[in-house]
Amino acid sequence: MRFIGLKSAASPQRTRLLEPAASPIPRLTAGKQQRHKAASCLNRFATSSMRSYELRHWPRSALLAFIVALGALFLQSAPASADLRLCNKTPSRVGVAIGYKDKKVWTTEGWWNVPVNSCETLVSGTLVSRYYYVYAVDYDHGGEWSGKYVMCTKDKMFTIEGTEDCVPRGFNRSGFFEVDTGEQTSWTIQLNEPAQQGAQRK
Repeated sequence: MRFIGLKSAASPQRTRLLEPAASPIPRLTAGKQQRHKAASCLNRFATSSMRSYELRHWPRSALLAFIVALGALFLQSAPASADLRLCNKTPSRVGVAIGYKDKKVWTTEGWWNVPVNSCETLVSGTLVSRYYYVYAVDYDHGGEWSGKYVMCTKDKMFTIEGTEDCVPRGFNRSGFFEVDTGEQTSWTIQLNEPAQQGAQRK
């Protein structure tokens, strides 16, 4: 009977010894995560500070070259303008008319009033024709820039189709000079004194 009582009294002690103790692993893992986050923040701060320091201590010439390179890249990516333009390099105001072949019909248009030392766009967009024809008059001192290609004009603003029978149709006959764009997509005509000296490419 005493043997049985001793066995039952010792049994709970063995049971308590066999129970596993609470594991400290979750607390250790949380601590590692906190240390990892702190290290990552410190690393990012150090990298940002280093880049800022390097940028502030670049030589001015290097910074200028970098800005110029960015500007050149932007200009290359931007679409280039394509026009037929006329620049007035004379000391007078001039009026300009142009002639061109639109599909199968010859058309003349005017007038563009071009102040001294300024430019005007005569045809906007990519040029679809190789040859254009120009007639210009000097508003201040008289005279004109003309050529051998006869087309129709009018004293006021006009758009005229056809180059035949100008006078019977109530128009003026004017001689236009030819501008050969060489099938370029854009072209600038330089109007000089004392007479028109040809077109210069843009």
